[in-house]
Amino acid sequence: MNIEWWHWLVAGLALILFELAVPGMVLVWFGVAAVAIGLLVAAVPALSLTVLLGVWTALSCMLVFVWFRVFRTDQHKTHAGMSDGEQIGEVGLLVGEVTPYGRGKVRFQKPLLGSDVWECIADDTIAAGERVKVLSVEGSLLKVGLINKGVSA
Repeated sequence: MNIEWWHWLVAGLALILFELAVPGMVLVWFGVAAVAIGLLVAAVPALSLTVLLGVWTALSCMLVFVWFRVFRTDQHKTHAGMSDGEQIGEVGLLVGEVTPYGRGKVRFQKPLLGSDVWECIADDTIAAGERVKVLSVEGSLLKVGLINKGVSA
């Protein structure tokens, strides 16, 4: 059986449509490469099947590589639990009591990382209404402590 140019086009379109059922943006590039090979076969029909399969494989791999390395570089990085340290020392108002093994809530005058209210933890029990400062960032929680801790009245 001789593979014609339209076989490549049908296979390419099938792969592109199959991408709708299996998301991941990988099959679409194999489909685009198959459509390109179909157009190549229509222009130069004397190429052997081995050469066409090699060119299709190389082009598919190159398109997938370019997609994930150049256009989707931000998709491989997560910023969860990462802090640049700017939050340390910020002062906020405790709006929900925090206990040593519980969580509370702290509100800041200016938003930190896009939110003005954060869940927090502390080493000591701190009543709501106290002013606290951020000691560290632990995952998605802020570890807080009293501002005037250790100062006697």
